Amino acid sequence: MIEQYVRDLHHADETQVAVVGGKGAHLGGLSRIEGVRVPAGFCVTTDAFRRIVAEAPSIDDQLDQLARLDPDDRAAVRTLSAQLRRTIEGIAVPDDLAAAITGALARFGEHAAHAVRSSATAEDLPTASFAGQQDTYLNVVGPAAILQHVSRCWASLFTERAVTYRQRNGIDHRAVRMAVVVQRMAFPHASGVLFTADPVTGNRKVATVDAGFGLGEALVSGLVNPDVFTVRDGQIVAKTIAAKQRAVQALPAGGTQEVAIDPQQQEQPSLTDAQVVRLVDLGRRIEAHFGRPQDIEWCLVDDDFQIVQSRPITTLFPVPETGDQENHVYVSVGHQQMMTDPMKPLGLSMWQLTAMVPMHAAGGRLFVDVTRRLSSPGGRAALLDVMGKGDPLVRDALETVLDRDGFVPTLPDAVPAGPPAGGAPAPLENDPAVVTELIERSRASVAALECDIRTKTGPELFDFLLGSFEEHKRVLSDPLSIQAIMAGMEATWWLNDKLHEWLGEKNAADTLTLSAPDNVTSEMGLALLDVADVIRAQPEVVAFLRDVQDVQDEAFLEELAKVTGGAEARDAIEGYLDRYGMRCVGEIDITRPRWRERPATLAPVLLDNVRNFAPGAAGRRFEEGRQKAQAKEADVLARLRALPDGDRKADETKRMIDRVRTFIGYREYPKYGIVSRYFVYKRALLAEAERLVQAAVLPAKEDVFYLTFQELHDVVRSHQVDGRLIQQRKDAFRSYQALTTPRVLTSDGEAVTGAYRRDDVPAGALVGLPVSVGTVEGRARVVLDLAEAALEAGDILVTTFTDPSWSPLFVGIAGLVTEVGGLMTHGAVIAREYGLPAVVGVAQATRLIRDGDRIRVHGTDGYVEILS
Repeated sequence: MIEQYVRDLHHADETQVAVVGGKGAHLGGLSRIEGVRVPAGFCVTTDAFRRIVAEAPSIDDQLDQLARLDPDDRAAVRTLSAQLRRTIEGIAVPDDLAAAITGALARFGEHAAHAVRSSATAEDLPTASFAGQQDTYLNVVGPAAILQHVSRCWASLFTERAVTYRQRNGIDHRAVRMAVVVQRMAFPHASGVLFTADPVTGNRKVATVDAGFGLGEALVSGLVNPDVFTVRDGQIVAKTIAAKQRAVQALPAGGTQEVAIDPQQQEQPSLTDAQVVRLVDLGRRIEAHFGRPQDIEWCLVDDDFQIVQSRPITTLFPVPETGDQENHVYVSVGHQQMMTDPMKPLGLSMWQLTAMVPMHAAGGRLFVDVTRRLSSPGGRAALLDVMGKGDPLVRDALETVLDRDGFVPTLPDAVPAGPPAGGAPAPLENDPAVVTELIERSRASVAALECDIRTKTGPELFDFLLGSFEEHKRVLSDPLSIQAIMAGMEATWWLNDKLHEWLGEKNAADTLTLSAPDNVTSEMGLALLDVADVIRAQPEVVAFLRDVQDVQDEAFLEELAKVTGGAEARDAIEGYLDRYGMRCVGEIDITRPRWRERPATLAPVLLDNVRNFAPGAAGRRFEEGRQKAQAKEADVLARLRALPDGDRKADETKRMIDRVRTFIGYREYPKYGIVSRYFVYKRALLAEAERLVQAAVLPAKEDVFYLTFQELHDVVRSHQVDGRLIQQRKDAFRSYQALTTPRVLTSDGEAVTGAYRRDDVPAGALVGLPVSVGTVEGRARVVLDLAEAALEAGDILVTTFTDPSWSPLFVGIAGLVTEVGGLMTHGAVIAREYGLPAVVGVAQATRLIRDGDRIRVHGTDGYVEILS
């Protein structure tokens, strides 16, 4: 019976979280590491907690109420949490349970001091640390006091902060149990926290030590500033010694108190340099044992370190696995593709299988290793030039890494290959027929895929798809397609550079590209205005769309057709979905629901279009843009002809204007082709998933999203699946959502952000990259989910990133601000198409700008002012 309720720390390890909680399991593991001292003690197991909870049936009803609460309803959470704590603390500890606990205490002596510490089963996990969410009590003396504080630890499972943390991390309150750790009290000279990786930059080779006199509570509570030591490769590379005026000390009769530090001691280091290095060495052993960077709480007693806690650092961005010890520099794919959210494993593997370059997965995101290109002078210059044109922050981050001596090796440029067979490709003429031919090639390829895949099932489907991926890459690498894309981009750069040089005008190409032909993404936004024209005259359809959240996705179009005017509206939406239904937010992840799968997603945008526009707006908008571009062309050419050598300059500019208008719209089509193919792949894979569900191999078809392509292939072949792996992947994906994707990541784990390094913006302005000219002032609407957009005419959209699926919103806004983006990314291209002043790459824009703020967007100069 005693073993059921009490377990010695030395008999616990990381496999026993369900019995002794996260803290107890980690302490047990720590006690087994050679050279690591952990204060002796025992765990009151989760069986004891279950026994206590069973004594009060009312807890079940209270947990039901808690599960139904909105985590943002702070008052209700506070009230119900307090009620649960009172209930638990009011339960008398049964005699046999009390005897087990006091019996375990007896070997330490009746008057020994202990720390009594909460240890929940959802605590110190790799994906959620729960640091500080439950309670700890120090210097508790005597069996009666310890029993009382054990009850308080049980109750602390329902502190308001712990309840809210679980709700926000999707953790069921009923699934969590509380154990309690009871340890001999340590009375330290100094204590603090050791991070075995830099918690700010993520660098795994840098350790930081925060230290102060007395008990660690002084640091945790913010009573004093700590001494801070930074250690790399066994050497202290930086230290700051704080004036530590106060400390927390244990009282002889129990409890703690604040005390003043002797003035002569206040500015003395709390640790010697040798002790710091020794502590970090100890931390590296602990890190190696647990297999990941650790946040370690320590005490120094008689020049001997005692470890009182170690938990994973859950805020670090993972590092791609390489299997070597070389230095690597990675650039984020998500910042190029406008999707920095995490991707599920199937989405990651599908993108890797269809990408033109090798890609590495980490933290649910994809990265390209650019180390080799940075190593040679020629490759470095070319890469920095391309990155700088797209996103100056990436370029600056790469230059920051290059400035570090020896991190990137210097290698000679590769010997250039001989000329391609048949010589260099002929220069591309300004012929719209080129774009027409490329679009037809892409459509034919997708149509052939749709036709050929229909008869493929089982393992044969996966073999077929592997062949289809080669065709996918062949289409992407079509030399003519690449020439057309580069022709439009290079003409844009030429116009901006030359017209700034000759006329002093910034980003003139932005206006010259308005309403360029063959831009499938801008056409998509205008086409939804045409759908709104069908809906506008049908009040019952408008009412149906307002209440659409009550309609299941699969029934949306069917239910729409039942209301007056609904059949015509359904046909209009169906026509739109036939052309654009494969699109969605985050569309590079094949697992994201497409508009065809969830057509109700379009309802908010349709309602905005109905409210904010008059009939025929699509045609008018396109024609207005075309006329503005024509007028800009005439103005530019006339001004050039008035310059010295003006006729030559005007003739060259005219050729480039024709070139950019011929080719710039095609820039968006390859992505459309990729996403079209992805939807064909997805439907075939989901059909296989449905067969697995029918065969009772999987409980839900969406579970295949947490398998890689090869793993899914294996499951289809064997009809066997590892359910634990799928659950682990789900837990990991949830944890990845809290991480911020770094633009540049090193193999040391350092996230390098980059800076604009500009001094030409007003004080207090938010700096970004100018991608579409003009200045506009209006109400900021911070929108993180396209399905929740509610925009009025004149609003300025502020969001994290925009991919092509956001373009239907662009027709109704006055300006754009994003945290992610570059000159030629989709949001920038469409902003220019629609003539919207836009600034992208504005760090933390969605946090610094509040919904409803009045802001001014300087799209020509690249900054945003918050006015009120």
